[in-house]
Amino acid sequence: MTVRVLIADDQVMVRQGFTVLLNAEPDIEVVGQAVDGLDAVAMVDELVPDVVLMDIRMPRLGGIEATRRITGHADAAAKVLVLTTFDLDEYVYEALRAGASGFLLKDASAEELAHAVRVVAAGDALLAPNLTKRLIAEYARLAGTPRMPAKGRIGDLTERETEVLSLIAQGLSNAEIAAGLVVAEQTVKTHVGRILVKLSLRDRTQAAVYAYECGLIRPTGY
Repeated sequence: MTVRVLIADDQVMVRQGFTVLLNAEPDIEVVGQAVDGLDAVAMVDELVPDVVLMDIRMPRLGGIEATRRITGHADAAAKVLVLTTFDLDEYVYEALRAGASGFLLKDASAEELAHAVRVVAAGDALLAPNLTKRLIAEYARLAGTPRMPAKGRIGDLTERETEVLSLIAQGLSNAEIAAGLVVAEQTVKTHVGRILVKLSLRDRTQAAVYAYECGLIRPTGY
């Protein structure tokens, strides 16, 4: 199956460069280029991409609000991958809170770019877990008192589901969680699916954000 990608960036060289790199992949197709956030929101409705590569700082409408509009309704299909220059950018964290599924540095290699698009499209793993986890933890630390997200309640989870959620937030893959809990990987996948449904979350990155914001995981060592 081909992954359909929309690139949203106000710099024409970035849009064109990423288009060339991604169209060289046999399973990825760039279906459109948006010049700002308003353009991106309109083109998502028109082109129905699987993944939106979203710059944060754009004229008219920035990437954070555009991400919120694209992912904010229950039947939203497109997933957002934020483009940034710095991996510890507070705007990136706000984009994750707004619904982005992960982030990618603009100086990423062609291989890293294609991998990131595939991962976000699949929705089954954190993108760059060491960076994503560090960024989430840093801004959770700066925020001070944990705040309960406006999603489902963590009390709705079983003890095992809560344990799995904490491991997701620590950047572990399904295989690593299965090995640590001595269960089948399919069992972990089932737990992850139930966690996302109970907490009204879209993917593992959103689950990690939730775990930090509700205080299940305390940021240390970052």
